[in-house]
Amino acid sequence: MDMIFFDLDGTLLNAQSEISPFTRETLGLLKKNNIAYTVATGRSMLSAKNIIAGHDFHLPHIYNNGVTVWDPSNDSLSFENLLTTDEIKVITHAAMTRGITPFVNTVDKHQHVIFHSEPKHQVEKDLIAKHFNRTDASLLAIETLPAHSSVTNISMIGQSEDITEIWNELNRHEHLIAYSGPAHEGGNYRWMDVHHCLANKGSAVEALTKQFEASNIICFGDSDNDMSMFELANEAYAPANAKAPIKEKANAIIGHHDEDGIAKFLRERFSL
Repeated sequence: MDMIFFDLDGTLLNAQSEISPFTRETLGLLKKNNIAYTVATGRSMLSAKNIIAGHDFHLPHIYNNGVTVWDPSNDSLSFENLLTTDEIKVITHAAMTRGITPFVNTVDKHQHVIFHSEPKHQVEKDLIAKHFNRTDASLLAIETLPAHSSVTNISMIGQSEDITEIWNELNRHEHLIAYSGPAHEGGNYRWMDVHHCLANKGSAVEALTKQFEASNIICFGDSDNDMSMFELANEAYAPANAKAPIKEKANAIIGHHDEDGIAKFLRERFSL
């Protein structure tokens, strides 16, 4: 049994963070031919919800770089490698001492709650107004974060030099891993997500392939957080826009994410 795992941003999604009509049709052909597929993304359920809705992702979804797995067949959530209280303190302190707002992402009984300090920069205020406030998430003051909350990750956005400095500090911590990249807001802004170091897509992919007794793991990804699933995949493919280390690890480099590269490859690979 083949089982396909798609990263979303920079891979299955186009530059508008959408599943294109051609890719949507290709997913339908995969389903028609009984080829199993699902997502393995750094996004939260909240941010991916509207993007993949209606695209027949009926197998369990991997979110938050492997921290969260949601099974749509029974609406069940499972968590692995949540952040501890001490780790949360380290991350929030590193951000707030540099004037950056940490967004602490939690899940409680399927409800996404984001705890944050007072935003100091317009880019943070815009993120709240244009994104978080338009979702089903509840936003609360970081001072009200309950002890022992299920914290999947902590995210932030800011000037490149500030985020890079925090990224370097947190990646020196023995229990943390931070991912970062250019923000959609453009300019000199970067985003960053911080997780427990044991949280990765690879461990979640391995668990699902055992659950469904898949014999051939096929992964698509473009960035650092995809490396763990590339390392265990039987077939790993990187779009032309992928980072150099991912391209080096891939079995092949395929078309650009904004040119339906993954969908075109799949049609040829499976004679769809």
